Amino acid sequence: MNLLNLEKVSKTFTERVLLDEVTVGISDTDKIGVIGVNGTGKSTLLAIAAGVLTPDSGQVTKGNGLRIAYLPQNPTFDPNQTLLENVCALAYGGAKRIEDTGEVRAMLMKFGIPDPDCCPDILSGGQKKRAALAATLLAPADLLILDEPTNHLDNEMSEWLQNYLQQRRSALFMVTHDRYFLDQVTNQILEIDRGKVYRYAASYSGYLELKAERMDYAQAAERKMATLYKQDLAWIRRGARARSTKQKAHIERFEALRDRDRIEEDRQVQLDSLASRLGGKTVEAAGISKSYDGRLLFSDFSYIFLKTDRIGIIGPNGCGKSTLMKILLGQVQPDTGTVDVGTTVKFGYFSQENEALDLKARVIDYIRDTAEYIRTADGFTTASQMCERFLFDGTMQYAPIEKLSGGEKRRLYLLKVLMEAPNVLILDEPTNDLDIQTLQILEDYLDHFAGIVIAVSHDRYFLDRVVTRIFAFEENGRIVQSEGGYEEYRERKEAAEAEKNDTGAGSTAKRSDAGQPAENPAGDEDRGRTKRPKKKLSFKEEREYAGIEAEIDALTEKSEQLEKDILAAASDYMKLQALSKEKEETDQKLEERMERFLELSALVESLSDT
Repeated sequence: MNLLNLEKVSKTFTERVLLDEVTVGISDTDKIGVIGVNGTGKSTLLAIAAGVLTPDSGQVTKGNGLRIAYLPQNPTFDPNQTLLENVCALAYGGAKRIEDTGEVRAMLMKFGIPDPDCCPDILSGGQKKRAALAATLLAPADLLILDEPTNHLDNEMSEWLQNYLQQRRSALFMVTHDRYFLDQVTNQILEIDRGKVYRYAASYSGYLELKAERMDYAQAAERKMATLYKQDLAWIRRGARARSTKQKAHIERFEALRDRDRIEEDRQVQLDSLASRLGGKTVEAAGISKSYDGRLLFSDFSYIFLKTDRIGIIGPNGCGKSTLMKILLGQVQPDTGTVDVGTTVKFGYFSQENEALDLKARVIDYIRDTAEYIRTADGFTTASQMCERFLFDGTMQYAPIEKLSGGEKRRLYLLKVLMEAPNVLILDEPTNDLDIQTLQILEDYLDHFAGIVIAVSHDRYFLDRVVTRIFAFEENGRIVQSEGGYEEYRERKEAAEAEKNDTGAGSTAKRSDAGQPAENPAGDEDRGRTKRPKKKLSFKEEREYAGIEAEIDALTEKSEQLEKDILAAASDYMKLQALSKEKEETDQKLEERMERFLELSALVESLSDT
């Protein structure tokens, strides 16, 4: 049954065409994920569908009695009412219903808000978003319209919401950049690109395949039209005249080809690895602890960060993840313990709240305040050129920041952090409000970043894609370490819980199988553990196995070339010494990669036998 239709809807903001005669229909079985680069009009489309924004042209038609529950990107509350009264009004309409407050309180508690009777003004932006999400889910609705519902949810909450939406029968029209979430919840993808929409009857992984096919077809068609245009152009130049109906049609075809909308490559953020040199001493945390208002966040945490570390930090909202990062940065002092930072360490901090944004400043001035020029892999690049790489064209560069969308502000803030050329990059919820294309480029950038990456994130895909070690906040202020990404941590934790349940409540307490304590990374993490047999390679193992032979070939070629260079430099002692040291390091790395290749090959063979 059809619930809602948008017919030839258009919308323009400050001379930017966001939606250009867009037509979309939503039926009662649709679960649609809306994607696109930040600033393309995703939130605008949702607001028009929800009836809170009027299009410049076009028509929105709703079915009789259609009930819509809408979660905006930045919800607001009435400060003259309690949070409970606000949520009841949003969920049920009108005044608070006493008989429903139990259900509301329980839902707010589930989303990490224990005091429903507080004034909403004291809540953080993340708490307000979770409270509004609770109200939206409680509302009796035929169509849920959700703008970034997973922002500010921890991993456990994201998984709960994923399962809830899978089972809920109402239709869904949603913007999210969480790729695992999209893949599990949606059955259709709607992509917005340059004011137009493209619809795919598939989840996110199916969309990737279908879009590749569409682009291949479109590019092939464009090549054919370009060939026809050249032929017709030559014909016109020979002096064609519209003396007959056939020739008139030929000229009309030429004009149509000349004026056609040409296929454009997708615009993508371009990142170079911008990092300062990192010396031998990095960041060393020794026995740090922190409590707030008598509540222990974490205790006796020790860790020495290695130059190549890719650390993901997870845990429930409010457990102390951001506090730990701020202690490492020196912005917050620990109750006990010390943090020793090397003299060459240069922090880059990408916070949750865009703290450094001056909304009145122009985009280009905001970046120039950091640096007029920046060194990249290709030499020096100007602030304006870096803005172009981040999809801020000449017109947008001279616009005030307050005119940007929420996602564009996050992208601009990311650019400023990277322009500082840090060698220790601290990312607090980097996936919030960044579009999928930007996330993909950021992930590729982090692959080649010559420094330490520490990221707090609820995005399971991002964690599996980027990090090689998880620090998980668990009970009693304990931070445990798990090698690999989020999925490997989750599997270990589930196996530990299953083992604990099997042994019964009266058994001797065993150490957590979710990973060894982060303060003892060299410990024997397999002691007393029954591991679940692997059924397949992890995401990181698959990527590593796919590229390891190329690495070995490159290292072998480099070693052979160094051998030749050493022979040629026999009379230059200083050069000979440097080349010999480089060859020794290359040969050592080659040996390590060969050993790893044998390990992975054996693992692949064992899995194929099972």
